[in-house]
Amino acid sequence: MKLYTGPVSLFSAKVRIVFDEKGLVPDEHVSVDWSLERRYLPHHPDIVRLNPRCKVPVLVDGDAVICESTVICEYLDELYPEPPLLPRTPAARARCRTLEAFADEEFFPAVWDQVEEALYPAAEGGRDVPRLAAARARMAEMYAELDGELAGREFFCDTYSIADIANFVMITAAATMGAPPDPVHAHLTAWLARTAARPAVAREIAAMRDYMAKLGTPA
Repeated sequence: MKLYTGPVSLFSAKVRIVFDEKGLVPDEHVSVDWSLERRYLPHHPDIVRLNPRCKVPVLVDGDAVICESTVICEYLDELYPEPPLLPRTPAARARCRTLEAFADEEFFPAVWDQVEEALYPAAEGGRDVPRLAAARARMAEMYAELDGELAGREFFCDTYSIADIANFVMITAAATMGAPPDPVHAHLTAWLARTAARPAVAREIAAMRDYMAKLGTPA
């Protein structure tokens, strides 16, 4: 297996955690170049060749080329079912996929607005303060929703799953840039602590923070 990831790509972080949780090490791991000024430009030539969208992560396994983090995670779970990161019953798997999609499709856009307005250098004309405020207001709503999903549960699908990994990565990124959950959300706060204590999660977050610290950015 050959894995391409970005050092601060949240979708790459999700995949790296899944690899670690399963005790897997890719035969080759390529971390593509990234900087605050250039972002991922110029794109790594392999990424241009393998993924028409020019995005990481990308997993190459023999003739299989897989370009979406969700599909990569499910592919790994099918190939290496222990420990399972997708629940085993259809209803629980549906819940897991729904909550993972929430992280990727609902939470990430708000995080991206925050990245653009709070992390990357300001565009000509300065920061878009209303955009940042709207993103943080939306995240506050989603924190309340996720807190409700965790009521009476240790993890989103009772047992630890990809849904926990995906949401933890997004929430940690938001918190790092100044938009943490309100402590009033006790279920969410307790879940964050449980998830952060997992060795694979702790290693990934530490690696990302170390990378950003070397660049002199907030972490």
